[in-house]
Parts: sequence; structure tokens; C-alpha cells
Amino acid sequence: MEIELKLALPPRHAAAIRRHPLLRAIKPVRHALLSIYFDTPEFALMQRGIALRVRRVGYHWVQTLKAEAQAVGALSSRPEWEMAVAGGASPDFAVLPQAALDLLAGIDLKHIAPAFITEFQRTTWQIGHGEDQAELALDIGEIHAGEAHQALSEVEIELKSGAPKFLFDLATQLLEQVPLNIEPRSKAERGYLLCGASSPAPAKAVRPAIQPEQTAGVAWNAVMQAALVQCVANVPGFLEQAHDTEYLHQLRIALRRLRVGVTLAKALGQAAPDWDQSLRETLCALNPARDWDVFLHETLPKTLAALGGVQGKTQTNMQPMAQADDAMLALVRDIAAHTRQQAQALLLAPAFTRLVLDIGRSLLTTPADAGMLDSKEWAAKILEKRWLMLRKRCRNFAKLGPAERHMARIAAKKMRYAADAFAPLYGKRGMRFIEALTALQNGLGRANDAHVGAQLLHALPKKSAPLSFDLGRLAGALEVEAARHAQLSGSIWRRLVQSRLFWR
Repeated sequence: MEIELKLALPPRHAAAIRRHPLLRAIKPVRHALLSIYFDTPEFALMQRGIALRVRRVGYHWVQTLKAEAQAVGALSSRPEWEMAVAGGASPDFAVLPQAALDLLAGIDLKHIAPAFITEFQRTTWQIGHGEDQAELALDIGEIHAGEAHQALSEVEIELKSGAPKFLFDLATQLLEQVPLNIEPRSKAERGYLLCGASSPAPAKAVRPAIQPEQTAGVAWNAVMQAALVQCVANVPGFLEQAHDTEYLHQLRIALRRLRVGVTLAKALGQAAPDWDQSLRETLCALNPARDWDVFLHETLPKTLAALGGVQGKTQTNMQPMAQADDAMLALVRDIAAHTRQQAQALLLAPAFTRLVLDIGRSLLTTPADAGMLDSKEWAAKILEKRWLMLRKRCRNFAKLGPAERHMARIAAKKMRYAADAFAPLYGKRGMRFIEALTALQNGLGRANDAHVGAQLLHALPKKSAPLSFDLGRLAGALEVEAARHAQLSGSIWRRLVQSRLFWR
């Protein structure tokens, strides 16, 4: 079983790794490595989460087969079989143990051929402290798939013996002087992307693997791991494809789920973790980028369509108003692009990498349970508390103002995250309630989006009279839209109240 922690490194900082005090007294070993990755024409291995490569190390060839990784943040572990082979032209399946061959059952091995290549220089350092031993590798080179190629620059820290916590300790020390970034994808995953075998897509939330017989602490750990996996899975996509707004959306969902996890831990008698404040600050710093994305790509197009754009304006004012429309759109696009760049810079900063490392380290241990609740007892306690808070926030729903509706939306969101997390404990019993809760959250969200959009417009600089008029016209339409959605949400809330509370 391979257990490693992998982080991306800006190539210009490779020398800083080599000069780091942690490595200064250790003699490095350097190898030029060429790895050929194999698959069928239909990429059957990739579809099973298997990576098969033959790597040239000096004058020797080493064959490696890795099964799908289980990742928590930057840490991954996967079954791995490695053995020497005669050459790199094709894999030698005869040397694989039965457990590895079982993973390949049903695949026509005769059709396996080279898919892509990685070529890089690896510099390694052996680091030890008592029983804890690890190998730190600096890899600099490229991935090749036909005519396509991509730079490769990363640090891998592989555990040889001892506790996984040692890997986080080493990474944290490196981070004090070198700006390492989150990179959850293996070389194989990036190679498959490069050769077109797979397409990048935002990672949505998955329900944690919790069971009724588990203790509350084990269930909490599973909830947090699922959220952290979703968080780091969306980081590369947002950094490389910021125009796809769903990456940032799913990243923020994951961070909010982690925040909910912190509050859940309090129900187990746990103190807030040291990284809680950093998590709060990260979420707040990403809010502007998401607000402008929603406004530019969702709220504004619908509002302009409802107003008819420049249609319906008199012939005398059509030209200046059309110019105002263009000026307003250009202004909004510039601000949205600027806030996305700020959000990207945040994810590339050492503070975010440290946050992910700190969360991952904390999940290596399961918290002691207050009163040793089982997971179902704990879930019922949490869900009941969230439900009472939601009812409180939605009391006299028709009379709620924008601020009160915002608080109701937050309460609905927290209720939804808890219900989704604990749904596996109740089977199909919770589906109808969660569907009604989702509808309420979405209705409140649309009202909030319109209200936030109006606020964003009010804050824009008014560079001309036509532009000022256009911004005011849109802001007024958004306030009307917010009020309309608030009324719709009221009827959805009444349906939710009548739903069966599945945890009782």
C-alpha cells in the first residue's frame, strides 16, 4: 500500500526546495525517469481506476500497477504492485500477483498499448525521525501525449514507515519557505486528460460512507473527509478553467460543508479546531468572486431578458441606452474577472495550502465521542436542533425582510447539509423531506441572488447619466424579482412544514 502526500510546485521555486534547511544535510539522489503508461484503445484501465506503467530507471525497467486511490485532502493511499521487467516495449502480466490480475479480469490484455509518456528528472531525499521514515521526491519534467505536452513540477512525500502524520509535518516545514500548492491529481490522471481519454468536470458532493453501527466520531470523520475530498478536487479546475463558474461554486460548497462539520464536532464535545478561523476567512474571501459570477452569468441575463434589453425604448433614446448597456456589461465583466483572479491568487497562497494540510492532519484521528453516541443517535440530535432553528428563522415567513430571509436561507442550507450527510442512515425515508428542503433553499437562494445583484449594481461607479439610468433600472427590477421569489418561497416553506420528519 502506497501512502503519499503530493503538492504542486511552481517551477521557478525548485531551487528553493533543494536549499531548504530540512534537506540541506541530506545527500540527494538524482534519476532521469521515463515512464510509459499503457491502456486499451477504449481506456478500460482508466475506467476501472487502474494505472499501468513501465518506467526506465537508469538501465533497468520497472513495471508498476496502481489501483484507484483513496484520497483525503492532499494525502492518498492506493494498492500498488511493483516489480522489475525485461523491457518497456510492453507490460509483462506474467509477473503480476493474483490480486493484481483480479483487477484486470475481463480486459483483453492483448489490446493494451502505450497511451502517454511522462519524462522528468527526479531528485530524492531520505528523511527519518525515529520510526518515521519518508522519501521526498522533487519531479521536474513533462507529460507527452502525441503532439500535446504539459509541464510537470511537483513534490511527492511517500511514507516508508511510521505514522502518516509525519508526511504532514514534513510538508508544513517545506511550506514555511516554499509556495507549494494543492494538486490532488496523479501523473496518470493528468496524462489521461492530456490525451483526451477523460474530460475535466467540477466535483460535486458525495454522501459520506456512514453506517448506523458506527460511533458518532467515526461518522463525523467520514463527513469531513467527503467534504475535504470535494474541496481539493475542484482546486485544479478553478485554477485552470476559472471561466467555468461551477468549479468555484462546488469548491465553496465543500468549504461550507467543512464549516458545518466544525459545528457538528461541538455536539461531540470537541473544541473548535485551530484551522477554523482560517477556514472562515477563506470562505469570506471567496464570496465576492461567487457573487459576481452568479450576477454575471445567471441573474443579469434573466433580468435583461425580462426587461427586453434595449427593446421598447423610444427611437430618440435607443442609441445612448444601447451604449449604456454595453458599458454596463463591460464593467460587470471586468469586475467579475478581477474577483476571479483574486480568488485564484488566494488558492495559490501558502495559507490555503496550510489550511488543507491542517484539516487533513486533523482527520488522521477520530475524535472521542461525548457519551459514546452511535451515529444514528447523534444524527437525530443534530437534525432536530437544525430543524428547530430553521422553524425559528422562518416564523411569520410572509413578513420577513431581506436580512431575515438571508438568515432563513443560511438555516435551510445548514439543515440541507446535515440531512444530506445523514441520509444514508435512513434509507429512502428522508428523500421527500430533502427534496422539499432543497426547493426551499433554492427559492430563498434566488431571492437572495436578486437582492445581492441589486446591491452590487448600487455599488458600481456611475460614469455617465445613461449608465446611471441603466444601473438604476436593473437594480429596481432585481428588487421586484427578490420580492416575487420570497413569496414563492413562502408556499414552499408551508409544504416543507407538512413533510415527514424522517429522523423522528
